[in-house]
Amino acid sequence: MLSPDIPCNPYNICSALAHPRWKASMCGELEALHKNKTWELVPRTRDLHVIGSKLVFKSKLKPNGSLDRLKARFVAKGYHQVNGVDYTETFSPVIKPDTIRLIITIALVKNWPIRQLDVKNVFLHGLLSKNTYMEQPPGMADP
Repeated sequence: MLSPDIPCNPYNICSALAHPRWKASMCGELEALHKNKTWELVPRTRDLHVIGSKLVFKSKLKPNGSLDRLKARFVAKGYHQVNGVDYTETFSPVIKPDTIRLIITIALVKNWPIRQLDVKNVFLHGLLSKNTYMEQPPGMADP
């Protein structure tokens, strides 16, 4: 159970927009995506297959259980995608615990220094073989 000073993770855009700190987190996520030129806004036409989107919210806690930050993540509704139309392969940007243990072991054996860092915003900068169209986040659309 979260302590009273930690806001609950919102399950819809309306409740997130009503909370100033969640709204600031959403704006920060979109600002990072704009800054990194993640997309280009184009007019929607009938012939485009557009993938839906949503914002996912998570309270990030410090090891002692206190609030570290509120994180809003802009994601595609992948379950609307069709194999061969929207994608031909999948990618999971998650590091598995076995990989972390292996890297730490190699660093210890080679006597390399180990540092931890917190990555605030991550996304893949890859070349796409064809255009992919995705809706803007609900409640945060740029006209």
